[in-house]
Amino acid sequence: MELNPFSYEFHEDPYPTYRWLRDHAPVHRNEELDFWALSRYADVVEASRDWSTYSSAQGTTLERLDPAMFETMPMMIFMDPPRQIAMRRLVNRAFTPHATAGLEDRIRSVTTALLEPLVERGGGDFVRELSALLPMEVIFDLLGVPSDDRRTLRAWMDESLARNPEPPVVPDRAIEAMANMTSYWFDFVADRRRRPGDDLVGQLVAAELETDEGPRPLTDGELVGFCSLLGAAGNETVTKLLANAVVLLHRHPDARAAVVTDPACIPGAVEEVLRYTSPSQYQGRTLTREVELHGVAMPQGARVLLLTASANRDERQFPDPDRFDVRRPPHVALGFGHGVHSCLGAHLARVESRVALEEFTRRFPRYEVDESRLERVHMSNVHGFSGVPFRAAA
Repeated sequence: MELNPFSYEFHEDPYPTYRWLRDHAPVHRNEELDFWALSRYADVVEASRDWSTYSSAQGTTLERLDPAMFETMPMMIFMDPPRQIAMRRLVNRAFTPHATAGLEDRIRSVTTALLEPLVERGGGDFVRELSALLPMEVIFDLLGVPSDDRRTLRAWMDESLARNPEPPVVPDRAIEAMANMTSYWFDFVADRRRRPGDDLVGQLVAAELETDEGPRPLTDGELVGFCSLLGAAGNETVTKLLANAVVLLHRHPDARAAVVTDPACIPGAVEEVLRYTSPSQYQGRTLTREVELHGVAMPQGARVLLLTASANRDERQFPDPDRFDVRRPPHVALGFGHGVHSCLGAHLARVESRVALEEFTRRFPRYEVDESRLERVHMSNVHGFSGVPFRAAA
């Protein structure tokens, strides 16, 4: 059995591969793509906590990034403490549970507005008309992106993450989209410096970063790094999480009936979707020293994938892990990562997802997904759907 995160066939259902790896090769080596992979829950959790050994400083994806990018627009996701902690501290307050709770009315307003035309037509495309647009509006509100620019910028984000199943895995269209997006953010930051606002980017323009040499303003590149990271992460995870949820609830009528009759179980349903079909499948790391695990030695400098999606289905941790159970007891899930790089926007993503499912299931207590027309994204790490056609059912 071989793990190839770029394989389109693998994207359709990665979980049999993960189960084989957990049972037979918990430390897996792919010679052709030059990486190692950890698939068991305990190993993934331990590695996620050990940032000094499993470093993020050389990127977190399997495809290695141009080192010049780390200098041009440094992102905290591609850093280790203490630098990562100093960067994260600048934006923590915007994503605390208290701060995100204050956004709930706006989230509900956007959700209901997006649902109105779907209700009138008796269905539509859940992704293109709801789950791709809701997080876009929320995160771009926070960043201060003008309304007229949002859909173009979002399209570039999606395109920049597209991957081919074989080399070159990063297609030309993705490279062009990355360039367009980066150019946009540099122009956006320049405008914010000229005309500071009270949005998050305006606050970052006025903020100071604590360094060993003392506090200093953020550079344009650091500001662009924040915009690029928060924009992409704030869009992709919720879009895929909600689409996965709607497909899973269609496939599991008992679960759908549970969230319709008892909306109080929707937060648990969100956690179960994160566990059962994790939008983010792995976290890439680079070893700062040799590590021996399960009798296998991984050398210093090795690229290691922490397979969070596999860990979330590990029968050593979860009873009956392949059963979709919206009433599963609370657990330490890894859907939003773990350790110092746990998702900054996890609270916001949970509120968005809960509100969206509350409003959607209220208006569509019974619906059918056209499985024959489902469209899946093809990225190395993010799994989910780009199109989910559905219609109301009697």
